[in-house]
Amino acid sequence: MCNNLPLLGLTLAELRDLCTSLGMPAFTGGQIAKWLYTAHVSSIDEMTNISKKNRMLLAEHYCVGAMPHKEELISVDGTKKYLFPVASGKYVEAVYIPDKDRATLCVSCQVGCKMNCLFCQTGKQGFEGSLTAGDILNQIYSLPDREKLTNIVFMGQGEPMDNLDNVLKATEILTTEWGYAWSPRRITVSSVGIKDKLKRFLDESECHVAISLHTPIHEQRAQLMPAERGFAIEDIVALLRQYDFSHQRRLSFEYIVFDGQNDTPTHAREIVRLLRGLDCRINLIRFHQIPGVDLNTSDEKKMERLRDYLTAHGLYTTIRASRGQDIFAACGLLSTAKAN
Repeated sequence: MCNNLPLLGLTLAELRDLCTSLGMPAFTGGQIAKWLYTAHVSSIDEMTNISKKNRMLLAEHYCVGAMPHKEELISVDGTKKYLFPVASGKYVEAVYIPDKDRATLCVSCQVGCKMNCLFCQTGKQGFEGSLTAGDILNQIYSLPDREKLTNIVFMGQGEPMDNLDNVLKATEILTTEWGYAWSPRRITVSSVGIKDKLKRFLDESECHVAISLHTPIHEQRAQLMPAERGFAIEDIVALLRQYDFSHQRRLSFEYIVFDGQNDTPTHAREIVRLLRGLDCRINLIRFHQIPGVDLNTSDEKKMERLRDYLTAHGLYTTIRASRGQDIFAACGLLSTAKAN
């Protein structure tokens, strides 16, 4: 790990300011951006169109800042879970999920999480800090399978809206022409629904949005997800109705299905009531067991009945394929094991 300041995670404007502060031409910032986000260099010495003198000057204060993974688990289904170090000395998980002609990377944005959802192992870790934009991007930059990536989802450890500045900065670098130049339609950012931050994200980003729903009933959601007490799902849906999701930008709701808890006909009817008329899709997700939590995943027939009811009532619903069951499938299990 480099002791100098990292270049990874800096915007074009920041790179230009950095260069002028060192007495170098501002245009050198653009050259550095290309070396970082297009060429993915591992050292400043590789930036060969910058003079040797300026490379030496740059290396006195900065380094690329890329950090390789410390652990890799590979599932029989091809899913790979990586453990990446972050600047604070902690670890976070990133999960690579290949699927035919697609390859999705699930990235983390925090070490631990403040939201403390009952069913989430990351929440059991407590909150240990937010990742920098460089920490977030390093999960992509240092990924062995980086060239195969087609999509990125911010659905790993942490609540993206609780680290919004760094998430927005990372997605800016991923989507701008001087960065990775990805379409924002290749990126999905999830949230439990922190209303003011979510509104800012919707206004400032064009990436897809996924909301963690898990139950449409206020009292039950407050038990499963303490954030419901401050940010009721009814209010979040009212906010979402102010935006247009009928074109390329997609809105989805994540719904982990717990046996006998949120898979009943009452829940199905309440989901329809809550989301009726909203242009969205619903992803039903099997629960991956975590220690000390008395919840079980719903069986296939119940999930199919829920899917079919919602679809019949105008809500496009799918059952997400379960991946990586043999490699600490639940988010947070690997990093918890590492910390222990």
